[in-house]
Amino acid sequence: MAYGMQWNPARVLLARCAVLVASGLVVPAQAALPDLPPLDQPPSGEHHPGKMIWADLVSPDLEVAKRFYSAMFGWTFEDLALSGSTQTSFTKKEYALARLDGVPVAGIVQRDAPAGDHAQAAWLTFLAVRNADEAGRIATARGARILAEPRTYGRRGRQVILADPQGAVFGILASSSGDRLDVLAEPGEWIWSSLLVQDPDKDAAFYQDLLACDVFDLPSDDGREHAILASDNYARASVNAMPDDSVHRYPHWLNFIRVQNAADSAAKAASLGGRVLVEAHTDRHGGQVAVVADPQGAPLGLMEWTEISEQGSAK
Repeated sequence: MAYGMQWNPARVLLARCAVLVASGLVVPAQAALPDLPPLDQPPSGEHHPGKMIWADLVSPDLEVAKRFYSAMFGWTFEDLALSGSTQTSFTKKEYALARLDGVPVAGIVQRDAPAGDHAQAAWLTFLAVRNADEAGRIATARGARILAEPRTYGRRGRQVILADPQGAVFGILASSSGDRLDVLAEPGEWIWSSLLVQDPDKDAAFYQDLLACDVFDLPSDDGREHAILASDNYARASVNAMPDDSVHRYPHWLNFIRVQNAADSAAKAASLGGRVLVEAHTDRHGGQVAVVADPQGAPLGLMEWTEISEQGSAK
């Protein structure tokens, strides 16, 4: 899947790594941190390497983002205080935790764009690992770059921010409360993730080593390479070749939220100040998907649920 815009989410995230306090990026050791809640309460004890378990939105305007996602998906927000700090620095509303029906689903961190950079928002994807430090070492040994060293959040877990060998920015998170159960996402929850890169075969091999997951070829009629990352007999994400006109596009992760109707949700996003990047259409599995950008430019996918049968052969 591709969308018709010359946008560089990898560059946006790379440029802001030095100031991403909420994601633990390049923060002084003595700095206070937001008191992030555990992913699962009570703890699940489950571990599903390769599963997309969290996402943080880096936004130049927290209030604009909150209004959009609240109206789009029914998310509610809580402005978090700094852990171990009595100061009122969060009166500036730098970080908000998003919940759906009381369950944490995402975070939004407000950060101004670096000098000379366009104030573009971007989503940062977190994939589950069992051991963040070990996964970080595996990643760098296979050509990735560490953008933020391992950092522990008391109730959340330990995480590392990386750029994969082709430049796509992502996080790995070893949840201290376990990973979410493998059940069907509710409308308004994350349901799928896609990675768009120049060489899917090489990047799929990288994630296979990093996450100890399986890789399956995905038959396609568009003439480009596609693969599925899977673990515990569940498909976790797709790795896709960027389109032929991708000279100005950059490798990046794109996350999808489950919706009841992709076309209606895309139109709603536009009515709330966003843009439709890819109109609702039938994907290769027979489901309806669309891609939109929020009012500050952060792309996200919209997906109706359809039963996706296992396809392809193991690599």
